Amino acid sequence: MTPSFPALIPATIIGGYLGAGKTTLINRLLRQADGERIAVLVNDFGDIDIDADLIEARDEDLISIAGGCVCCSFGNDLLDALTRVIAMQPAPQRILIETSGVALPRAIARTLTLMRGVTTDAVIVVADTQSLRERAADRYVGDTVLSQLREADLVLLGKTDLAEPAAIVGLRTWLAEVAPQAVCIEMQHGRIERALLLADRVGFDRPAANRSLASARPSALASAKGAISPASSHLATTLFASLSVRFAQPVRIDEITEVLTDPAMGVARAKGLLGATDGTRWLVQQVGRRVETRGMDKPTKDEPGRLVVIGVRAQLDVAALDARLARLGAMRG
Repeated sequence: MTPSFPALIPATIIGGYLGAGKTTLINRLLRQADGERIAVLVNDFGDIDIDADLIEARDEDLISIAGGCVCCSFGNDLLDALTRVIAMQPAPQRILIETSGVALPRAIARTLTLMRGVTTDAVIVVADTQSLRERAADRYVGDTVLSQLREADLVLLGKTDLAEPAAIVGLRTWLAEVAPQAVCIEMQHGRIERALLLADRVGFDRPAANRSLASARPSALASAKGAISPASSHLATTLFASLSVRFAQPVRIDEITEVLTDPAMGVARAKGLLGATDGTRWLVQQVGRRVETRGMDKPTKDEPGRLVVIGVRAQLDVAALDARLARLGAMRG
């Protein structure tokens, strides 16, 4: 028997101060849904502006979006909204939660722990390159801005095309001090590689509930050439890189996660299906410095382990990463 994936819906929390670009990012993700059913949850419809050409119908607290996606307002009751969207038929395959500009994303993440069938995929904070440090120093909102940054797995820097290179270098140095747990990624004209933001697009096709591991196919995302997108866009191939490896023998999960979370490696996202030395099997997902490991049902020794790692090309040390994983039994492919 082959192991099966738990039927958990990944939820990505998107935070950031007012005007940082959260809604722009969500609209881009909806346009790149590629047939995936996405539910977007927002505090209030007045806080979000879904692109008009994406909207198919609008009700009091629900917007139907092209491609089977929906946008739902949750007001002060996130759990109720989650219950409603999960009960939809068909159910969403992914949930995006946009926090208000003054909300702390980890508070949302803690709420998700109370909800069965949902797991926190990542906390993403969008930041305006030009105004971030000014807001962080503001006597009224500075504590909120700094708290948002410290709670992020990924910090996305927007409007970098309007900033001087030296200013961006200085900002990244400052972010490394105030938010050392986060990986900082620059957006080019508001664009970002989707696989960096959303798990289940990293390395493997997203498995449906109870689909066997044996049927999961490696994605065109990972290639020896380092391109990470099936569509060979200039943005993806020039700014991002990946490494795909296989393990013919069981591994120690803690050794793998130690490599992935080493800041020197520059890993932004990773996903692996790995057999452990005690005979169990694990789903390993990393975002920023945070790693989630989940035991797989019905472990088997028949399927070799596999791991896909992606990051910003200028930050991902592919050679060092390849060498360290090879010492743990990894092979390219």
